[in-house]
Amino acid sequence: MNRTKGDEEEYWNSSKFKAFTFDDEDDELSQVVNSLRDFVDDDDADDDLERVSWSISWSIKETSSNSGSNHEREQLKNRNSFSSYAQLPKPASTYSLSSFFRGRTRPGSFQSLSDALSDTSAKSYAPELGRPKGEYRDYSNDWSPSDTVRRLRKGKVCSLERFRSLQDKLQLLEEAVSMHDGNVITAVLIFLKRTLSKEILFRELEVRQVALRHLIHFLKEIGDQKLLLDLFRFLDRTEELALTHYREHLNIQDPEKRKEFLKTCIGLPFSAEDSAHIQDHYTLLERQIIIEANDRHLESAGQTEIFRKHPRKASILNMPLVTTLFYSCFYHYTEAEGTFSSPVNLKKTFKIPEKQYVLTALAARAKLRAWHDVDALFTTKNWLGYTKKRAPIGFHRVVEILHKNSAPVQILQEYVNLVEDVDTKLNLATKFKCHDVVIDTCRDLKDRQQLLVYRSKVDKGSAEEEKIDAILNSSQIRWKN
Repeated sequence: MNRTKGDEEEYWNSSKFKAFTFDDEDDELSQVVNSLRDFVDDDDADDDLERVSWSISWSIKETSSNSGSNHEREQLKNRNSFSSYAQLPKPASTYSLSSFFRGRTRPGSFQSLSDALSDTSAKSYAPELGRPKGEYRDYSNDWSPSDTVRRLRKGKVCSLERFRSLQDKLQLLEEAVSMHDGNVITAVLIFLKRTLSKEILFRELEVRQVALRHLIHFLKEIGDQKLLLDLFRFLDRTEELALTHYREHLNIQDPEKRKEFLKTCIGLPFSAEDSAHIQDHYTLLERQIIIEANDRHLESAGQTEIFRKHPRKASILNMPLVTTLFYSCFYHYTEAEGTFSSPVNLKKTFKIPEKQYVLTALAARAKLRAWHDVDALFTTKNWLGYTKKRAPIGFHRVVEILHKNSAPVQILQEYVNLVEDVDTKLNLATKFKCHDVVIDTCRDLKDRQQLLVYRSKVDKGSAEEEKIDAILNSSQIRWKN
């Protein structure tokens, strides 16, 4: 290129960069902004100052874009040349920085910054600021065993997976035990139960009795009988092992299968007292199966009066001994001792105490209003042949049971008179309106005042009032008051 001498001197002596002065108004920021003047929307500028302000239009691509964006990406994928890429249409601007900073919204454009901040339904595309590192420590792996236990005690979320070695796990358990918090100990034991083999877990807990007791209780609560049996077998606790095995009969519903299972429990190493109970349980269920089959047949045949008048409401199977005795006294009271369903047979077989037998038989026969059987239950003979009433449960309890089953007043009075304590007798007689007993007792006590008080409680003109008047007017009684 041919230049004149003057042009060359002007070229070499000139520069597009100017030295910095404090009076220079065109700083670097203004140059950058003014260089982008073409992108400024004139509609957004209200004055000369805003023509050099933040009015750069920009757009944000969402990961879940609309169908138009998907179509453009498909065009990008199918085109191979850079020139074709340059011919793609430029996406329309949806956000305006000038709108954000000036708090204004252009028609058809996105909402202003103040509106965007106040609009809770608007979707935010700006990246979240990083949280303080301390907030992530709850989920990190930098907690020590003591810190972890303290956090568990406060109910905070804390992962135990970082404790992988046996030493770390045992240290965690020891920290939990030292806190004396059962919930924390159980939480750590659940973690050890899941991550350790049975042999290692049992071996380590054998020397840690507090944790061992918590594990035994936890296994009983969740019903993990298999692991509990393995634990007792490892610890050589034979009696607890036997009791745990016996407890499994509760999960067997079929009577025959339960009976066979109980038979296998008889030879287990129970204590002497428990062995007797296991034997009685097996014998009782065996009897109940026989009685149930026989009574079901009699009830369906309809030829037995007691089953016609009082149909059975439930099966006798798996019932307690006292319930079985009541059932036998209700349906089979008069049967011979040699039958399995006889109450006397049950009493002797299971060594039922006399008081328990009398109380159960009385409740059953009184419910049927079989007063003759009730009377025979308390009648005894001495070696001279004389009869006498005797109640091992006390006649005051007999009176209460008879009244509960709506016994006639004549029968109640008979048994109230047999109560030895005078005050108890008067209270029962007054409570159950046994007038003759009250009048006769007051007469025997020569208590005129109490007799006068009771006279006011009976009906006017009744036989009881006449009897009281006759006693009060009698000259043969010397009253105490």
